Amino acid sequence: MTQNQNLADLSAAGVSVWLDDLSRDRISSGNLKDLIDSKSVVGVTTNPSIFQAALSKGTSYDEQVNELAARGADVDSVIRTVTTDDVRNACDVLAPVYEATNGVDGRVSIEVDPRLAHDTDKTVAQAIELWKIVDRPNVLIKIPATEAGIPAIAKVIGEGISVNVTLIFSVERYEAVMNAYLEGLESAKAAGHDLSSIHSVASFFVSRVDTEIDKRLDAIGTPEATDLKGKAALSNARLAYVAYQQVFEIGSRFQGMLTDNARPQRPLWASTGVKDPTLPDTLYVSELVAPNTVNTMPEKTMDAFADHGEVTGDTITGKGQESQAVFDAISALGIDLTDVFLVLENEGVQKFEASWGELLDATSEQLSAASKS
Repeated sequence: MTQNQNLADLSAAGVSVWLDDLSRDRISSGNLKDLIDSKSVVGVTTNPSIFQAALSKGTSYDEQVNELAARGADVDSVIRTVTTDDVRNACDVLAPVYEATNGVDGRVSIEVDPRLAHDTDKTVAQAIELWKIVDRPNVLIKIPATEAGIPAIAKVIGEGISVNVTLIFSVERYEAVMNAYLEGLESAKAAGHDLSSIHSVASFFVSRVDTEIDKRLDAIGTPEATDLKGKAALSNARLAYVAYQQVFEIGSRFQGMLTDNARPQRPLWASTGVKDPTLPDTLYVSELVAPNTVNTMPEKTMDAFADHGEVTGDTITGKGQESQAVFDAISALGIDLTDVFLVLENEGVQKFEASWGELLDATSEQLSAASKS
């Protein structure tokens, strides 16, 4: 199968292409393998919304749910079994990529229960549990970058477990995430873990930043405000990449770990589907190209880039000053950026909690129906 040239060019520019979706049908039909072979896909991310959508469609999960119901499984254990089975099987599909890239790619992410987002100890406990249940070296455990999540990240990394940090919206919080990763590596080394086996990505959310800030710019309504629309998300991500370079490319703390074969925590661009129809549908891919990054895309965005996306080289490096100017201008208009990022984080957790609640309800109904049949 021939690789799509646009996505192959993106990959060659240093961007790992990950699919932001997973379902049992994708695995069993061979679709995931086809995307690896034709769309340069080298990783998969999941979240509660993705699993809720997968389990609510079709009949792929009915047989397993019925079997678990017959054994007396409760709702939480059914969801844990079903989702970890999917992730384990996806890890197996991506195992050749994992081997070929020396563990950098070939990764599949699974998220801790979003209801634990504000509980450090329970997040750590479930991250360890998921790591053991999936039992694959190429799984990444997703932990949100909430205030309670930051110490959890350090503790889980310290256990030698690879982590995908999710729901990062601000550069300030991203800096705390990178610090937690380094702290975790230091603990892992002290505990005798092999640092070369510990990987991490930091999922920096993109489109939602434009959605929230553009809404506030619209409310201001001046020509200056209108001129800034559609610029905040890219500027935010580019400033995050500057922070990444400071820590992992020149920072003495990480450089000192290179003799122990420590791996940098790569920035991952998440939420890259464009929500504003006036913006190009490949904007958050073509304008976020730089070495050692990941872009996890909904299939619709991936297909759009495969069809008409363009790679024009590195579109991040050297744009830090320009990006900071965008945020200075937004602040000068009176927009409270601290509030923006707090709103986005709270909404992010709430959306995943709501999806998890829908997943619990739907699974509960399936269990109830199975027990009556």
